[in-house]
Amino acid sequence: MDVIERFPHQVRTIEHVRIPMPDGIHLAARLWLPQATDAHPVPAVLEYIPYRRRDSTRARDDSLHGWFAGHGYACVRVDLRGSGDSEGVLEDEYLPQELDDGVAVIDWISRQPWCSGQVGMIGISWGGFNGLQIAALRPPALKAVVSVCSTDDRYADDVHHMGGCLLGDNLSWASTMFAYNSLPPDPRLVGDAWRALWLQRLRGSGLWLAKWLAHQRRDAYWQHGSICEDWDAVDCPVLAVSGWADGYSNAVFRLLSGLRGSRLGLIGPWSHKYPHQGVPGPAIGFLQECLRWWDHWLKGIDNGIEREPMLRAWMQDSMPPTTRYHERPGRWVGEPRWPSSNVTERSFRLAWPGVLADADAPGPPREMEIQSPLSVGLFAGKWCSYAATPDLPHDQREEDGGALVFTSEPLPEALEILGAPVVELQLRADQPVAMVAVRLSDVRPDDQATRVTYGLLNLTHRACSAAPTPLEPGRRYRVRVQLNDIAQRFPPGHRLRLSLSTSYWPLAWPPPQPVRLTIDTGDSRLLLPVRTPRAADAAIGFAPAQGAPATPVQRLGAARHNWRVIRDLAADESTLEVTNDDGRVYFPEIDLELARRALEWYRYRGNDFNSVRGETEWVRELRRGDWSVRTVTRTVLTSTATQFLLYAQLDAFEGERRVFAETWHQAFERDMV
Repeated sequence: MDVIERFPHQVRTIEHVRIPMPDGIHLAARLWLPQATDAHPVPAVLEYIPYRRRDSTRARDDSLHGWFAGHGYACVRVDLRGSGDSEGVLEDEYLPQELDDGVAVIDWISRQPWCSGQVGMIGISWGGFNGLQIAALRPPALKAVVSVCSTDDRYADDVHHMGGCLLGDNLSWASTMFAYNSLPPDPRLVGDAWRALWLQRLRGSGLWLAKWLAHQRRDAYWQHGSICEDWDAVDCPVLAVSGWADGYSNAVFRLLSGLRGSRLGLIGPWSHKYPHQGVPGPAIGFLQECLRWWDHWLKGIDNGIEREPMLRAWMQDSMPPTTRYHERPGRWVGEPRWPSSNVTERSFRLAWPGVLADADAPGPPREMEIQSPLSVGLFAGKWCSYAATPDLPHDQREEDGGALVFTSEPLPEALEILGAPVVELQLRADQPVAMVAVRLSDVRPDDQATRVTYGLLNLTHRACSAAPTPLEPGRRYRVRVQLNDIAQRFPPGHRLRLSLSTSYWPLAWPPPQPVRLTIDTGDSRLLLPVRTPRAADAAIGFAPAQGAPATPVQRLGAARHNWRVIRDLAADESTLEVTNDDGRVYFPEIDLELARRALEWYRYRGNDFNSVRGETEWVRELRRGDWSVRTVTRTVLTSTATQFLLYAQLDAFEGERRVFAETWHQAFERDMV
């Protein structure tokens, strides 16, 4: 990324501003303002998230918001209520209070002397979520949104559930926020009140994983904040962005299909990162694209942004499988509308004895069975790649040993797909609660298999996630599994492979008992969204990535990121160990040391479905001179055939003295999961 030192506008920063809420609480903000705003007010761009603008996101915020401010926008980075240096307590994601606060923040911004009254929102992940949710409330000053790595559907397509299955990332993400919520505000900003505010958070934030486990089906809890419940509520323009290695690429397609106002979609090869910092590469000049977006919708400049293709996507070329890519070769393609008439459906039939055949190929219908070992999924990677660890899927041949596999003949010519593959299965199960995991892989001539996309379905959710119903063992059902959207080119000579398994741990929590599925190959098929290349694709491109200078950071301790699969053959126990240790850093500008370490373990023993166990431990530290705090959070989730069992503990230290401790022991009935 090119770091730009000189901008059209000089920028001044204001480290700490307190924004009053209607109930008397104050939220903390950091501002980047073009120098001339006293005489010439400008539009404002808001980012509104809980990740501690004072320290955790400081360097990234400078690079992003400093760049926008240098190009003539007032930028406002606000900590949510109960996070960072804001007052109050953060009790859960996307609560009505958070959204109401966001509306009040936008109103406050619009009335400042440096603001022209026009406001845009930008955010990645949490900030992408609440940007859409606040847009649905229609605050008058909010004129446009840039939503990166977010979703319109909190139940069907978020970190908690996929196809009605409980995701392993549900535990991982809950542990992340458990640690964040344990940290205090900075005494240098809030003064002597810091300790009382800290203890209020420690006592009041609660155990979010317990709240989420209480809602295992699609109910009002998840419908709140899911803008797909009422597309017409969002009437301001939306730029929706994600990456193929991210967990939220599907939402871009639904937003383009569902929203009625001006909208654009952009999907690259990236993980859960802003595209100007995109990994795997190539990163792009995303801030320049956002500037065009803001200039058009906040300043009324006709710069051609609305004449771009509605969808611009990175068509990935074939690559050997690996857990970490520096870059994904490919090219940009565009579709003027989505859904696109340029994408047509091609059908393949699942055939005995494991062949993926053309739909009209002859062959007798046969039944085939699969009962997967718990090992299928150890090489699946993370539901959402953060590119901080080698968290992408490994060679799928090891996974395919425990799956039912259908492989095509070598392709006679290149095949390109764009959109969501679908698998239709005629099946029966021997248990009332079952799942199926479906993977589509690119098989190279040397037999290496790279996972292209996948989908999950809890078969009790086959008709509806609001009211799941158990299977009748032995009864035949027809189900539809939609895989994640993808853009992928399969070269000539490569083969397609469809793999079916009855578990996918630890990406998803397995069913209560081992399950045997019987697949009727005569009436099961794979539907691919095949795209025809366009000559106009060659005109699509982006400038190189840019950013403003980041806050100087000194590294005091090495970072360490790794994934290890540990097979204890004597005990017949397998463990996926995830290390995400950012080490220790020092911010000279604010005289603050910050340390963060997360460890995760996902275990099972033999074929014992009651042995599945997820465990996390987080350590967070802040230090300045004689002042230091440290928090340790630990979460353990196990299950029986009928219950989820949750244990958690929180310890907070001031210096070497423990000032707070709490433990949780809770059980939740399994609700057809």
